[in-house]
Amino acid sequence: MTSNRTDPIELERPFSDLDETAWNGLCPTGPFVDWRFLASAEDAGCVGDSTGWRPFPLTEFENGDLVCAAPAWLKDHSHGEFVFDFAWANASHQAGMAWYPKLLVAAPFNPVTGPRLLGAESRPENAFRLVRHMEERVEELGLWSAGANFCNEADAAVLREAGWLERFDWQYHWRNHGYRDFDDFLSRLRRKPRKNIRAERKRVHAEGWRFRWRDGSNLDEAELDLVDRCYQTTFALYGNLPSLNREFFNLAASRFGEQFLVCIAEHGGEDLACAVFWRDETRLYGRYWGSLVETRDVHFEACYYQGIDYCIAEGLAWFEPGAQGEHKIRRGFLPRKTRSFHYIRHPGLREGIRRWLEAEADFLNRRRQQLDALDPFK
Repeated sequence: MTSNRTDPIELERPFSDLDETAWNGLCPTGPFVDWRFLASAEDAGCVGDSTGWRPFPLTEFENGDLVCAAPAWLKDHSHGEFVFDFAWANASHQAGMAWYPKLLVAAPFNPVTGPRLLGAESRPENAFRLVRHMEERVEELGLWSAGANFCNEADAAVLREAGWLERFDWQYHWRNHGYRDFDDFLSRLRRKPRKNIRAERKRVHAEGWRFRWRDGSNLDEAELDLVDRCYQTTFALYGNLPSLNREFFNLAASRFGEQFLVCIAEHGGEDLACAVFWRDETRLYGRYWGSLVETRDVHFEACYYQGIDYCIAEGLAWFEPGAQGEHKIRRGFLPRKTRSFHYIRHPGLREGIRRWLEAEADFLNRRRQQLDALDPFK
């Protein structure tokens, strides 16, 4: 059952060709599958044939109206997904099956839970048909798998009904319990984590660091240059290739306006670091951090504590600062489950992955019990 396909797969159409109003009408929350994010990534060349993220949007229409859609891609690798399937890819190749390209439904470069089957909350029957359409495309194109990463509850219900394999992991999110200010939040913590946070903040400000918030409506060119330089520097520091570029940040700032946020860290009159965020009506999403100088506490201040301050001031209910990082727990970010779902075409490979997921789930559930001991709240 090895795929020996040599002809190129014809793409349906780019996201930027889809109707923005119709697409976003199915996506009231979740900025990373918003038409503006997807189109900005396309227009800036961050996705496309040469990147391994080939746009493959899937849609369902009724009476000429878009009623369900999925931000789908043909992926030639597994980078930028944050749901790691490299072991599965190796097993597939060892069995003589080509894991790539694969069909993936995801927000590119973002490990953020949100709608993946757009319209599933109001039209689960249409979403179910869309899932069956995905399976058909896998068969038609000679692919071996499909996946949907960081699904919300509505997506999960549909994908469970369809029989896809379920996978989960833990992220660390902060919840606003109606705090009056940062000190009110700190008062809910035990003595040691409260003391450590105060010490971290005090050191940063005593060293002369100052912070200001800007959004897409008032960022100037020099500040956008800083965002790009900091982003590129961080990727270079860790030996990774950057996925985004200056043009993307420019387009995102222009299209998202006040939903695109940057916390800029200045020292000695010079802007030296920044953290990039998005927001919607209820959540703040911390996405990218970078610094032009070596820092430690500045990272915690810009990425976490300034974000908490912002959520309290703006009345946002949740703050999601990104993937991984158990060090976030003692700073008030508690574990929450994230989910992905997977369709495996070959029955033998599917069974092997199913058993692998059972073992992983057992480990993650035991790990969750250990994480409870780190809870900083009284």
